[in-house]
Amino acid sequence: MDKTPELHESDKTGDWSRLLKSRYKKELGVISREYPHKRSLQIDYREIERFGKAGIAMADELLENPGKVLEDVGEAVKSGQLIRTKDGKEPKGINIRFTNLPKKTGIRNIRSDDINTFVSVEGILRKTTEVRPRVVEAVFKCPAGHFTVRKQKYGKFIEPDGCATDGCTFKKLELLPKRSKFVDSQKLRIQESPEGLRGGEQPQTLDVDITDDLSGKLSPGDRVIVNGILRSMQRVVKGEKSTVFDIFLECNSFEISEKEFEEVEIDEKAEDEILTLSRDPMIYRMVTHSVAPTIYGSEDVKQAIVLQMFGGIRKEMPDGTQLRGDIHVLLIGDPGIAKSQLLRYVVKLSPRAIYTSGQSSTSAGLTATAVKDEFGEGRWTLEAGALVLADMGIAAVDEMDKMQKEDRSALHEAMEQQTISVAKAGITATLKSRCALLGAANPKYGRFDMFGDIADQINMPPSLLSRFDLIFIMADLPEPKRDLAIAEHIIKTHGVGELIEQHKKTPIPGVTPEYIQQQLKPVMPDIEPALFRKYIAYAKRSCFPILSIEAKEALIGYYLRLRGLAEPNKAVPVTARQLEALVRLAEASARIRLSNTIEIADAERVIHIVDACLRQVAYDAKTGTFDIDKVATGISKEKRDIIRVIKDAIRDIGGEGKRAGIEQVIDAVTSKGFGRDKVREGIDMLLRNGEAMEPKQGIIQLI
Repeated sequence: MDKTPELHESDKTGDWSRLLKSRYKKELGVISREYPHKRSLQIDYREIERFGKAGIAMADELLENPGKVLEDVGEAVKSGQLIRTKDGKEPKGINIRFTNLPKKTGIRNIRSDDINTFVSVEGILRKTTEVRPRVVEAVFKCPAGHFTVRKQKYGKFIEPDGCATDGCTFKKLELLPKRSKFVDSQKLRIQESPEGLRGGEQPQTLDVDITDDLSGKLSPGDRVIVNGILRSMQRVVKGEKSTVFDIFLECNSFEISEKEFEEVEIDEKAEDEILTLSRDPMIYRMVTHSVAPTIYGSEDVKQAIVLQMFGGIRKEMPDGTQLRGDIHVLLIGDPGIAKSQLLRYVVKLSPRAIYTSGQSSTSAGLTATAVKDEFGEGRWTLEAGALVLADMGIAAVDEMDKMQKEDRSALHEAMEQQTISVAKAGITATLKSRCALLGAANPKYGRFDMFGDIADQINMPPSLLSRFDLIFIMADLPEPKRDLAIAEHIIKTHGVGELIEQHKKTPIPGVTPEYIQQQLKPVMPDIEPALFRKYIAYAKRSCFPILSIEAKEALIGYYLRLRGLAEPNKAVPVTARQLEALVRLAEASARIRLSNTIEIADAERVIHIVDACLRQVAYDAKTGTFDIDKVATGISKEKRDIIRVIKDAIRDIGGEGKRAGIEQVIDAVTSKGFGRDKVREGIDMLLRNGEAMEPKQGIIQLI
């Protein structure tokens, strides 16, 4: 009677042995050859399930009782001598790793029933510690020379009470590090993926313990699926043991999920809807109207935001350089023009997006930082910031003009190279931040002055502005017809909202769901947000358009036309960055229709948008041409000319001493056709920048 369990046990080992021999002969051979450099065997869960009748029982047991299964597999490898090293010795420390689990458990759904079972958790890496050795088998020596071995678990170090040798009474033992066994270990903290969260939920985290050859392979910001055994550990607060236990995941294997938007599940029904939509001739109008429909107007801005969500194509060249496909958009506008509303709506729509306000963000919170806390037991750990967490999505940064100067410079590398380099506290790492940036800012003096120079009114460094593909100036100008339409739109929206709320409390006779639908029509998106998310994810996953010859010619023609506006001494209207922006936008435009070619219509559409942006930002009314220097360097061509003429005038009047009366200089320069106010501005600028000084009242001297 007693023998049946025994037989049953060895049977299990036999099953595993058969599975490994039939399916994993090649992998076992590789480990035999490359041991100890390669000492992990990866077993696919689906392979176990397919392994006949026994396979399903084995697969179930793995999920329910993983510790036992790992022992069985280890035993099968050992008894069947499936791995032979070169010197014929039995290999020690072979890791069995299981991947491709059928069910992912959400971090927030982990419960006490899951303890000691095999779980698979998906998330984004938030923090990592450095890789450090951890003792797994400690050897102690007593003064009499006897050795005592204690196996160590995760957490607190266990010391033996006394010497284990019979008759020996020594209690004080000494640890022998040379004889003890160590393993590489690292601690990670993973956080739920932002795309799974609904409206303002605090993302939850789980600590992961990684050992041996898995450690040191992941960096913050990676999206991972971690498979492992959920363990619990008693919480100790100030020496007191608590009844509450902490959980952590003992990592068995991990998979880096690099796939685009795999989390957004698209079934066949949704796919059919998406394909039908893409063939609709009105698709551009529909997608534009699906962005923040409660906000009236701003068609150009909404269209640009749609293009940004679809994005261009990221290209990798054979020499290793990468061309970004993400489109960066900046909205600068008067207060109360619904910039923040737009940003929040985009975060809701985009399959992967993070919203942050510039005023409350530091450069560390945006990029990445090294922190010292109890998570790494007082060691330095690397923590990912908002731009890293928004990798492959959109980072919406509100109030960019309120950011500290140092924090803003952290954006340069993230926007152009799309990486974030950290060199702090002995940790050097490069993290990925392949995200499109959607920024919003207010003008320097609170409102736009339509007669002043626009570049002077944007409180942002030129180096940052030039990295944006599109800059929209959203000025709030009184215009009776438009104001009436906005007023009616706002009142109507509020009216319907009031009706719905009142109807909820006390049903109003005659108000049917159909009637409410009818009233809501103007503020309803043309495409449902849930479907729109799937549409974007589908386009990014499956659509990679190519430029047609006509589109190429149109883009090059527009670029050359703008460059042609520049005479040798005139301002340069656009730089090559603008041409790259045109290409990215055209790719996004073709993606909206899920087309594989970029047609001339796409090129014309984006030329229209870019032209509208340049007209707002870089148009120089006096000369009637574009002057990108207004944005790219912050000083327009005209200002540079004035300063040169002023300097020449001071030198002419002052001779060797380079000092002259300010009034004299103004007269001399105005005679050359410059306005008096402009000359005064130029002189002020020289004094402010420290190129000249005023030794006494009314006298200017060049330094």
